[in-house]
Amino acid sequence: MPVNEPSQIGDFLFAFLGILFEGAPYILLGTIISGFIDAYLPSNIMDRFLPKNRYFAIIISGLLGAIFPVCECAIVPVIRRLVQKGLPVSCAITYMLSAPIVNPIVAISTYSAFAGDDALFMTLSRIGVAYCVTVFFGFVIHQFSVRSILRNKILEKIEKSPSLSSQNHSQEAKLTSSTPDKLLIALRSSSRDFLDVGMYFIIGVMITALYRTQIDQSIVDQFGESDWVGIPTMMILSFVLSLCSTSDAFIASQMLSFSASAKLAFLTYGPMMDVKLVFMYGSIFKPKFVIMMAVSLFIAIAIIFGQWGNIPVPGT
Repeated sequence: MPVNEPSQIGDFLFAFLGILFEGAPYILLGTIISGFIDAYLPSNIMDRFLPKNRYFAIIISGLLGAIFPVCECAIVPVIRRLVQKGLPVSCAITYMLSAPIVNPIVAISTYSAFAGDDALFMTLSRIGVAYCVTVFFGFVIHQFSVRSILRNKILEKIEKSPSLSSQNHSQEAKLTSSTPDKLLIALRSSSRDFLDVGMYFIIGVMITALYRTQIDQSIVDQFGESDWVGIPTMMILSFVLSLCSTSDAFIASQMLSFSASAKLAFLTYGPMMDVKLVFMYGSIFKPKFVIMMAVSLFIAIAIIFGQWGNIPVPGT
């Protein structure tokens, strides 16, 4: 029986399903967590837990990933629910951007990927720069009006959540008297969030699969000769590839034509902003804010690692 030759459509479907099955469990995990937050977490509890000083609260929020490690695929539905429960937007965005990097799982995977003299340096540099960038970004976001950041439907839920007067929650409000009923509320909220966020996730996965199967990767390696070109190239690559933060270091470590600075830029920008995240962020934030966030983070990280050439890197 003749064996069919590989086809572009077959390659696309293989890449699409691979990315989908890799990320879908994390989406499911995130939406389950968000559902339980909706059912069991009282409104404004996170605001009461954090320090009263908003800037100090942002600093603490950047470290929450070390306690609650969540990858970028799972963090979006969790943040969406926490914001609706009263978590300040500046703290939520800081946690959202830092958690996929500032957590022990990613630290271990990064160290393992760069086994050698530069493993510790690459790991600490990735976590340290990511933390500083996200906290500074949180400070900046604190100066913005919430209405200029969040979608109207999220704002409406924030305003109505204390009384549970929203029509979508009217039936659930009658069930809050017992634990089994709250469990039912959690499952209903999880299913809604999974369908909502999952739609954006699938769009991003399709774009990523097209890139992986239609672009000659050898062409990308030609841009690694200079950091002025290599750093933005690696950041754009991280944006398009949409890799999980728990495994992206193994990809970056194999890109031998790029410098350590370019690899760190790849490992820092990708978990904060990629194709699938842009669409997922769109379920919470206004499009203009998502674009502003993507561009601002790109410029900030590019400038930081653009100066990295003056710092001696072990093993390079």
